[in-house]
Amino acid sequence: MIELKQLTKRFGDIEVVRDLSFSIAPGTVLGFLGPNGAGKSTTMKMITGFLEPTSGSVEVYGHDVVTNRRAAQTLVGYLPEGAPCYEDMSVKRFLSFMAEMRGFSGVDRDRRVAEVIGQLSMNNVAHQRIETLSKGFKRRVGLAQAILHDPQVLILDEPTDGLDPNQKRQVREMIKNLAEDKIVIISTHILEEVSAVCGRAIIINQGQAVLDASTEALMARAAAYGGLSLGLAQASQEAVMARLGSLGPNVQIHVLGEHRYIVSGQPSEGSLATRVIECAQTAGWAIEHFEQLTGALDAVFADVTEGRV
Repeated sequence: MIELKQLTKRFGDIEVVRDLSFSIAPGTVLGFLGPNGAGKSTTMKMITGFLEPTSGSVEVYGHDVVTNRRAAQTLVGYLPEGAPCYEDMSVKRFLSFMAEMRGFSGVDRDRRVAEVIGQLSMNNVAHQRIETLSKGFKRRVGLAQAILHDPQVLILDEPTDGLDPNQKRQVREMIKNLAEDKIVIISTHILEEVSAVCGRAIIINQGQAVLDASTEALMARAAAYGGLSLGLAQASQEAVMARLGSLGPNVQIHVLGEHRYIVSGQPSEGSLATRVIECAQTAGWAIEHFEQLTGALDAVFADVTEGRV
């Protein structure tokens, strides 16, 4: 469990984080979102113990990060943005060094380094100097050092930055697997990453939490969530509006253009997609376009950070 209570951080007269309070249970992957300068990185650094709060507190599994910092930090793995490494070292030597800093030695150290190198698919570059690696592989080295000691808490700042689509998918799958019994906090600007990996999201703005909800609830706030994009070239607009409108009072039909519609809401019976297809089949309409829409997280993000809600 991580618990933040009225966490505040000032740099001189500038209040970067203000009275921030929330808790995170084990098994949670939390997306930590906010515009540049919102206080995300400062908050994460206070959770790791790299920065002390001006007031308030952070506890990691019952250990206060100020009064019992060492105990708290042994439970945390941290991937900062940029993931600084000793670039003149090889990947294996760097990870061996970091393992030693975490208390590993001898056979245990070598075994754990080998496991992490394999887990992140870095066997082919294990003996290369870090300075010769691509940005994506450097990012993986940073992630590897964060998980070496199998921490209970994993804090990742832009974890897939610089990775290609296949590598992003691999890292996201690894994060989901890690989160079965851990706490994972991901700070990211890639909103699709939140929907792909996170079960919960907190959006902060000007140092305060402005939204805290499940990812599903966030997506449900987007206007098109659960809706259908539909093309019915052989049906008249009047017939479409009448027949689809009969699915229930909560179903909305929006005309996009000639023979194109957005249908959203919950019908009186069954799922929206099934009922729309049934209507088309009964009426003899040929469906030329059919797409299930998902929530636009960027729209939610803009709404809550620009004060529109």
